[in-house]
Amino acid sequence: MRRVVITGAGTVNALAHDVPGTLAAMRAGRCGIGPLDIADVDRLSVRIGGQVRGWDAAAHLDRAALSGADRFAQFALVAAAQAMRESGLAVGDGTDCGVVLGTAGGGLITQDDSYRAVYAEGKSRVHPLTVPKLMQNAGASHVSMAHGIRGPVFTVSTACASSNHAMGLAFQMIRAGALRAVLTGGSEAMLCFGGIKAWEGLRVMSARACRPFSRTRDGMVQGEGAAVFVFEEREAALARGARILAEVVGFAMTSDAGDLVAPSVDGAARAMAGALADAGLAPGEVGYINAHGTGTAANDRTEAAAIAQVFGAAAPPVSSTKAMHGHLIGGTGAVELLACLMALRDGILAPTIGHEEADPDFALDVVPNTARAARVEVALSNAFAFGGLNAVLALRRG
Repeated sequence: MRRVVITGAGTVNALAHDVPGTLAAMRAGRCGIGPLDIADVDRLSVRIGGQVRGWDAAAHLDRAALSGADRFAQFALVAAAQAMRESGLAVGDGTDCGVVLGTAGGGLITQDDSYRAVYAEGKSRVHPLTVPKLMQNAGASHVSMAHGIRGPVFTVSTACASSNHAMGLAFQMIRAGALRAVLTGGSEAMLCFGGIKAWEGLRVMSARACRPFSRTRDGMVQGEGAAVFVFEEREAALARGARILAEVVGFAMTSDAGDLVAPSVDGAARAMAGALADAGLAPGEVGYINAHGTGTAANDRTEAAAIAQVFGAAAPPVSSTKAMHGHLIGGTGAVELLACLMALRDGILAPTIGHEEADPDFALDVVPNTARAARVEVALSNAFAFGGLNAVLALRRG
């Protein structure tokens, strides 16, 4: 089987509009969560989020993309362009390259605006490109057209595990020899009235802050943005002199087959153990875990128990960056993979900020509040979704 490496990365999120800015914010433990600036925010109970501030799509995209791309697709386009610039990948005729992106909501802002126009404002027409803007494959399709990629192009939608599933499938296709390179990751833009109001109904949102693994946690906080990576066959990357950011060495996905919203210790543990087995790694070789870590009572307790089941009392440091950039739903695993790259390449563990008090229900080193220097050879990235869908990636220092 072929080996798979990452040669480019790009992002737009609440911390920064690029990778260097995002990693600097993670090292500093800066919080990008704040008051929401959206229509009808006064009708919401939850009025905070990891919103991308100062976003000027016109500074990045041409007129055609601006008129036909929802906010989630705009983020994907810009992140992909950054990744391609860093990678220096030449796609040739594009037939041996692909695009696999994750999203849960797709063009939710377009959908929300259209409902508002018809039902609240009494208009009889919507934007003529409403359907192509709201479809979930729009981000992947825009990226493929921007870069001339003519191989497999599709979107994965598995709620909060969408990005990890997308990146795992990209990894498997390259490893199997089906493709030379894939632009992969995820994008989400759910911070609109309808998007927040729907999540309010689940009663899992915090109106104050995201505090993963803290005893005082009281819920998740939504974010938005994208991260896209160039996954490439290792020999091809070395042959062209590409800089390798990390190697992807394992992937596993499991289903709880239990409850639609309640997480499962067994499902999460099997996904982590499966990623290690796929990579041929022992638990003791893992130096860092980027947790799903949503800040809800159920997820954090379940994930901690699953980590204990796989790693025992010798669990490595674990942190959740959602306290900084929010929960990007379908795009969250992609942005969080940046923390794994930082651990592997720079030897810096991103902190779990907002940690006020240790939870006596579990004993984890959650890198509380302050980043930490550490040499990491192997990292895991966890993503666990509603519907009982789990996806875990294993990465090694490149």
